[in-house]
Amino acid sequence: MKLFKYGITLERLKETDIELVRQWRNSDPVRLNMAYREIISPEQQLQWFRSVDNLENNYLLIYYKGEKIGLLNDKNVDWEARTSESGLFLGRTEFYSTFVPYLVSVAGIETTFYFLNWNKQYAHILRGNTRAISYNAQLGYRLCPDQEEAENQQYELTREGFELKAGRIKKAVRQLAGDDLKTTLLLEPEDYKSGLALRYESLLAACPLSLRRDEDAAGVWIREV
Repeated sequence: MKLFKYGITLERLKETDIELVRQWRNSDPVRLNMAYREIISPEQQLQWFRSVDNLENNYLLIYYKGEKIGLLNDKNVDWEARTSESGLFLGRTEFYSTFVPYLVSVAGIETTFYFLNWNKQYAHILRGNTRAISYNAQLGYRLCPDQEEAENQQYELTREGFELKAGRIKKAVRQLAGDDLKTTLLLEPEDYKSGLALRYESLLAACPLSLRRDEDAAGVWIREV
């Protein structure tokens, strides 16, 4: 599976890339902002990958200008309720103080709510990670009830919350993207074998007419704006 939007490419994680992800995950800028902070071994990484390589989890490698820069996840997917838990980290620290994280986040959020007609996304953020809390608040995430004293706090995001809070960010992202505002989803042969493509297509087929299937390319779905 590959998603193309705002100059960002998101590709479903494959086993061939998990060592790169492990190196990023073990680096101090990433590791020290995680609930689990132990160094991860290659064996542990492989075990983890095999545990999440299924229909309930979607871990996506982030490409920017053709380079692999981080990982976006959508885990604990409930296809019936249309909810999931999102997370993001960049392994390339030179992009931390740029607008690239917003390109990735807005591309992911808009795809979730406008492409897949999702109901809600959740996220967990350590209480002391004020930078991440502020970042997610700008996107419309709100602290869930009874989470004030939790160390790893749960936040939630709805389409309405995103539209209410993220207006400036969405405008800036679209200015950077220029004239190309479409979302393109490519479902690959392995997605049909795993059943993932059928899950997506059942949602996409029920979406508004602004979404179309490319008749010239199997497994390609496009939303123009």
